[in-house]
Amino acid sequence: MPNIAILGSTGSIGTQTLQVLNDLPDYQVFGISAHKNLGLLQEQIHKYKPNIAVINGKEDVHLLKKGVDIPIWVGEDGLCELASHPSVDVVVIALVGAAGLKPTLAALSAGKKVALANKESLVAGGHLVMKYDKQLIPIDSEHSALWQCLDGRNPDEVHSLILTASGGPFHTFAGDLSKVTVEAALKHPNWDMGGKITIDSATLMNKGLEVIEAHWLFGRDYEDIQVVIHPQSIIHSMVRFRDGSILAQMATTDMQLPIQYALTYPNMKTGSVPHLDLWNLPDLTFSKPDINRFPCLALAYKAGRVGGTLPTVMNAANEVAVAAFIQRQLGFSQIPNVIEEVMSKHKPIDNPSLSQILAYDQEARLMANDLCVRLKGRVIN
Repeated sequence: MPNIAILGSTGSIGTQTLQVLNDLPDYQVFGISAHKNLGLLQEQIHKYKPNIAVINGKEDVHLLKKGVDIPIWVGEDGLCELASHPSVDVVVIALVGAAGLKPTLAALSAGKKVALANKESLVAGGHLVMKYDKQLIPIDSEHSALWQCLDGRNPDEVHSLILTASGGPFHTFAGDLSKVTVEAALKHPNWDMGGKITIDSATLMNKGLEVIEAHWLFGRDYEDIQVVIHPQSIIHSMVRFRDGSILAQMATTDMQLPIQYALTYPNMKTGSVPHLDLWNLPDLTFSKPDINRFPCLALAYKAGRVGGTLPTVMNAANEVAVAAFIQRQLGFSQIPNVIEEVMSKHKPIDNPSLSQILAYDQEARLMANDLCVRLKGRVIN
């Protein structure tokens, strides 16, 4: 009976992972964690009866202790301890942002299988994470699709990877992007996701992060990783082979499928997600992304190609800018402006250590925050 630790159990991926585990009785929830949603965490503790829970701050321990009789660990140290616990077999990294890097490395260095939904770990520290490539399997639907298309194939036969993108809520929007509201940006047409990733989808930064993630996971040059807008989100990604043929992975738009695949790989089990109804599919359409209207995708390609610490800095600036937008302190079209300026002031170094990555991450956050404060008086929406 494999023991599962879910870091970020109260978020979108975390809650769906627990739903998947309802269909996998042979799997045991050993540990869970939450950042702020203590009410939901408490419900999960009572329902799934984990051995350990982790919360963000010591000040919240007494709030959670009511009716909870398991050890409560705290903060980043608690996450790393849970991720590397001797009794844990599989760690689901469902944390948001660069905060996932240290727990991911803790799990990998302890020999755990890691089901990775935290793309920022690879964006910021791909050269460190990929030292343990045999222990990794992605949860992102696009990378799960690529994984399945490439499974058992000769890498020399591969021409390029094609990541599909829904395009978010604005891919056909003809109006002024600088005036879009937070509410509009949070209305994703296909996926039910957390706030940060939903805004990243609207700016196309999420696809940019996935390009960098694909570079590390599959060892492909950036020139061999393409993005295509596919609003229906039925084809989750594709692989083009040397002879010109394309292999695509299609499935219902439901994150429980890639989550279950990651947990049970190399086996495939029956789940509760409805099968794709081929007879009632909408028309499947494809188009090129507009990097002039959505420059975050181009910024991610640039950061990936330069490499070193630049992807770390780009990611940190994006996290700050997105948070400022959600808090209505920054306009939608100002997000890439903040990212680009922070990137332009950074001198990348190659092969950074973990401590260097964390230091540059913090430096970029401070710079991005200062920019957001300066721009606050010019917020359009």
